[in-house]
Amino acid sequence: MIILGIDPGLAIVGWGVLDYDKNRFRPLAYGSINTPAGMETARRLALIHRDLTAIIDRYKPTEMAVEELFFTKNITTGIRVAEARGVILMTGQEKGLTLAEYTPMQVKQAVVGYGAADKRQVISMVTRILSLPAPPKPDDTADALAIAICHAHCAGSGRRLLEYCR
Repeated sequence: MIILGIDPGLAIVGWGVLDYDKNRFRPLAYGSINTPAGMETARRLALIHRDLTAIIDRYKPTEMAVEELFFTKNITTGIRVAEARGVILMTGQEKGLTLAEYTPMQVKQAVVGYGAADKRQVISMVTRILSLPAPPKPDDTADALAIAICHAHCAGSGRRLLEYCR
């Protein structure tokens, strides 16, 4: 199964593509989509759509896992991220991918084994699980890979009954 993990954002969209076969991970590619801060929101959303479409066309994932939003104090930022997330979900749907969504706690539980793990622990485990030569940068990319790992654990091998998949 080829999984595209996405950490949504407006300024930075982390992405990672993993091949998951027989309980083994093989990272195919990962990185981030960056949009300029001074650009109009609609143009930034169009860039996300264009770049994400290119990633899907290149790596041919069949499934896309996206992190659910976690709102902080800044509601304006949260709304803009929600708009980007909408474009991301629409792009996946448009390309015919099976879509899944996970909370940050579910991702941490699946990758680290502890739902309240900190970012450093998640990055360390992603690097270890995927046998990467160095931690992925930026952090949004590491988060995207963690989301893909979470989806593999939840969707692969019919293991949806695991607590962190609920």
